[in-house]
Amino acid sequence: MCMHDEAAPHYIDMIDQTTLGHRFVKREFNITPRIGWQIDPFGHSAVQAYLLSAEVGFDSLFFARIDYQDRAKRKDQKSLEVVWRGSKSLGSSSQIFAGAFPENYEPPSNFYYEVNDDSPIVQDNMELFDYNVPQRVNEFVAAAFSQANITRTNHVMWTMGTDFKYQYAHTWFRQMDKFIHYVNQDGRVNALYSTPSIYTDAKYATNEAWPLKTDDYFPYADRINAYWTGYFTSRPALKGYVRTMSGYYLAARQLEFLKGRSKAGPNTDYLADALALAQHHDAVSGTSKQHVANDYAKRLSIGYEEAAKVVETSLASITRSSSKTDSGNKVTKFQQCLLLNISYCPSSEVDLSSGKNLVVVVYNPLGWKREDIIRIPVIDENVIVKDHRGNEIESQIVPLLNASLAIRNYYSMAYLGKFPSVTPKYWLAFSASAPPLGLNTYFISSGKQKAIAAPSKNQVVYSSKEKQKDVIEVGPGDLKLVFSAKQRKLIGYINSRTKVKETVRQSYSFYTGATDIKQASGAYIFRPNGTNSLKPDHQALTVLRGPILDEVHQRINSWIYQITRVYKGKEHAEFEFIIRNYRKDWNLDVNQPVAGNYYPINLGMYVKDDDKELSVLVDRSMGGASIKDGELELMLHRRLLHDDGRGVAEALNETVCVQNKCSGLTIVGKYYLRIDPLGEAAKWRRSFGQEIYSPFLLAFTQQEGDGWTNSHVSSFSGMDPSYVLPDNVAMITLQELDNGQVLLRLAHLYEVGEDKDLSVMASVQLKKVFAHKKINKVTEMSLSANQGRVEMEKKRLVWKVKGSPEEVPKVVRGGPVDPAALVVELAPMEIRTFVIDFN
Repeated sequence: MCMHDEAAPHYIDMIDQTTLGHRFVKREFNITPRIGWQIDPFGHSAVQAYLLSAEVGFDSLFFARIDYQDRAKRKDQKSLEVVWRGSKSLGSSSQIFAGAFPENYEPPSNFYYEVNDDSPIVQDNMELFDYNVPQRVNEFVAAAFSQANITRTNHVMWTMGTDFKYQYAHTWFRQMDKFIHYVNQDGRVNALYSTPSIYTDAKYATNEAWPLKTDDYFPYADRINAYWTGYFTSRPALKGYVRTMSGYYLAARQLEFLKGRSKAGPNTDYLADALALAQHHDAVSGTSKQHVANDYAKRLSIGYEEAAKVVETSLASITRSSSKTDSGNKVTKFQQCLLLNISYCPSSEVDLSSGKNLVVVVYNPLGWKREDIIRIPVIDENVIVKDHRGNEIESQIVPLLNASLAIRNYYSMAYLGKFPSVTPKYWLAFSASAPPLGLNTYFISSGKQKAIAAPSKNQVVYSSKEKQKDVIEVGPGDLKLVFSAKQRKLIGYINSRTKVKETVRQSYSFYTGATDIKQASGAYIFRPNGTNSLKPDHQALTVLRGPILDEVHQRINSWIYQITRVYKGKEHAEFEFIIRNYRKDWNLDVNQPVAGNYYPINLGMYVKDDDKELSVLVDRSMGGASIKDGELELMLHRRLLHDDGRGVAEALNETVCVQNKCSGLTIVGKYYLRIDPLGEAAKWRRSFGQEIYSPFLLAFTQQEGDGWTNSHVSSFSGMDPSYVLPDNVAMITLQELDNGQVLLRLAHLYEVGEDKDLSVMASVQLKKVFAHKKINKVTEMSLSANQGRVEMEKKRLVWKVKGSPEEVPKVVRGGPVDPAALVVELAPMEIRTFVIDFN
């Protein structure tokens, strides 16, 4: 649907938007694309090579933007065109012929023919004074030979055009017609109108062996002092919104399938379109103008509203008991809370003192049984939680602090046009579980808390004014974080189960952006002018303790607030940051080793030594680096006052306005930290990474007394209740198509050699995944589901690699699906796509 960015989108989003576009082209024109054309994204990912090129059946992939120094070297070595093998797990079975253009995506200089361009036209009237056919032919031939000297084989591609060209196409085609005519008369080179596929076939026919490329084309700089690594973090609120909607869309499609897709009623199509558009290389990248970024968010919001109706009707259908004889039983109306990140959830902020129950339905979009902590705002501390069997379960009240309330009030006014009608005082936290592709129901009612009384008790407030021991251990379970009360900061990490004990330091800093007229820092470019460490304010370090979680509150300074959470049953720490956009004046001092070592962080990053691994996972894409040994840094927010001259033409200066008073955009986000013995961390990164992407989906309603369980289904699994997916497999797509068929995608989450137990062949039993239906036929498709997999494999070109032996070791992949057994095998890093027909 768009030419997506390759740094900021989640791989599931890239697959979804490519599928939407490929199936549209197939449906409307019966065309199956075979060439990738990613000419403008700002650097390129190996994921694009193996997943979004080879695995969708492409024969080649072309792009423009690679680092200027890399391009110069490749010109010299004739290696602009390579065989790109982007996955060490899938190896030669998923490689692609890939070509970078000699300059940008445009013609050689002096061959531009927009109506206002100044390249000389071909004047072929010999009676006119400016007749120039021989001169222009010589210039054409010289440019062709110049490019041929940096290219293998005698075929070169000219990309005739660039941004905003062909607004008056007639001027281009008139000149190209003349060039083709006169250059071919000359005979030194042959010029023709071509396409990327014709060019690809010509290259393949030469039987040439090509250099091998295995890694990314990141980071990207187009000239000195100009690394395009700022956009890895630009517009972090939009990046967070896209990621939230992406996980929501995955769950909404599942629920749409479980209920049965409605052609007449609401569906998930609008959200699919909005999300596809949001993956554009000037959308989720954060490099659009402000009014365009607002439009992306608006489309996502409209799509969410439509999909939310699907979710609510699906949950009402699933939870409605078929054994209920009362045909007049009203359909349950569910509400959801998209603004929980700013502590705003009207559905949970209700008065329960009159005997009503708050019903919370917890849906799990993962293929594994899952347990997690639910946190919702409530107005009363005197509440108890019961599970779907009626048993009271442990819960905890945590005070909702002023920093959170201030954001809640301001942003609900900014986005909803009204201040909240009630003010909750507390978070209610409790542990919830749900079966795979299933739900459980929890009931919150008025009652005295057993596990914890009022929030003033069972919590400890440490203040720098009080005399006490300096070391504070935080955490109700195996994991303890160690803080220094005197220094008011994190100093240690202890896991009593794994015997990991490590010194840890965490701090906040900011880079001032260069304002040099030659190259300012902007939406695309990260060009820092020194770094400034931020010392914590002399305010109290506040520790809140409870049976389920401990919280540490720190005001780092006037514009950064942090809450660190350690949960009883979890072995990672959660850091929630609140960063108000802040600015000050700065002077120029360039330090490119920082910007040039930033990398897009989509899931997380880790650093290891001889015996431990420290991993950090993120809740949205952002930039990150390891500038010094033993250190990791993440860029959480950006605000610039100058444009960087790369096309946005306005400063990245995001504000939010309420009643004509504007302030810098505040970001509320999370990252997660864990330290493991060497070789044991991938298990957490892969499994918990999937949980971050696919959180529990919560829906709320109210019920008088205890009548819910008599008239509703309180627990449900979309799969066989005795079955779960293997720990190394995720269901990344479950979608009912318009014709009643179902699109299913299963992904092996681990690379070869990544984990001693989980980097192995896995198998999924489709009969148990679809226990409630009878499968008639399973057809394996390309990744973008626009052609059969077998058909795709037969016609794909197999390219020779320079210096490689003719016999490449066979890559292990899952075998064909037996139509009787219906078991899908998945090798490490394999994603398999199926269209399923049911009886």
